[in-house]
Amino acid sequence: MFKRVIAFTYGMVCYAAFSVVFLYAIGFVAGVVVPKTIDTGPTAGLGGALAIDLALLAIFALQHSVMARPWFKRRWTQFVPPSVERSTFVLAASLSLALLFWQWRPISQPVWTIVNPVVRNLVWATAALGWLTVFLTTFMISHTHLFGLAQVWSRLLGKDAPEPRFQTRWLYAHVRHPLMLGFFIAFWAAPVMSVGHLVFSVASTGYILLATLHFEERDLQHYIGEPYRNYLRRVPAFVPRIGRGVKVEELRGETEVAH
Repeated sequence: MFKRVIAFTYGMVCYAAFSVVFLYAIGFVAGVVVPKTIDTGPTAGLGGALAIDLALLAIFALQHSVMARPWFKRRWTQFVPPSVERSTFVLAASLSLALLFWQWRPISQPVWTIVNPVVRNLVWATAALGWLTVFLTTFMISHTHLFGLAQVWSRLLGKDAPEPRFQTRWLYAHVRHPLMLGFFIAFWAAPVMSVGHLVFSVASTGYILLATLHFEERDLQHYIGEPYRNYLRRVPAFVPRIGRGVKVEELRGETEVAH
C-alpha cells in the first residue's frame, strides 16, 4: 500500500507540473501575463539565438518522440513500474518545455504586425480557440489515461488500469489529430509575428507533422491494425471534412486507444 500511495502521489505531482507548464505555454506563445515570453528575455546575436532556440526545440522533440515509442516503453518499464510510465513521460515533457521557456532567446524583429483592432481581436480569438481545442480534445479521448492519472489511480486501488480503446467520437470523427490542429492554430494565430515566433511555429509544425504522420500513425497501425488503416483512409489528418465524419460503429473490431 505504501508503494501504491507513493506512485499515486508521484502521478499527481507530474500532472500538477504539466498543468503549470501548459498554462505557462499559453502565456509564453501569446506574449501575455507570464514574466518571460517568446519575444522577451535575454538576447543573443541572430546566429546564437537560432542555435540555442533550435537546440531547445530539438531537446523537446527527441524526448517526446523517443519516450513515446513502444520499444522505449518496453525497456523503460523494466526499471520503472508500468503504472508510472506515463506520468514519467508527462514529467519529462513538462521539464523539457520548462527548459525551453527558461532558456529561449527572443528574435524580436517583426515578420508581420496587425494594427487593425478588429482584425487583431479576431486573431486573438482564433488563438484562444486553438488552445481551447487542445484542452477539450484531451477529454474526447481519455484525459486521465493520457496524463497518467488513470494508471496511478488503478494501482492505488490494487487494480490493473483499463486499456483505452480506439474511438472516433466528437472531433475525431472529422479529423485524426484535432489536438495537433489546435496547436497549429494557437502557434500561428498571432497579431504580431516576430522572427523568433516564426522559428518556433515553423519548427513545431514540422515536428508535429513528422511525429504524427510517420511515427505515431505507424505505431497505431501496428497496434490497432485494419480498423485504424480504415480510419486513415476515411478521415483526414488535420483539415476536417465537416459532415463527412466516420462513426464509431462503422469501424469493425475496433479497440479504443488514446492517441
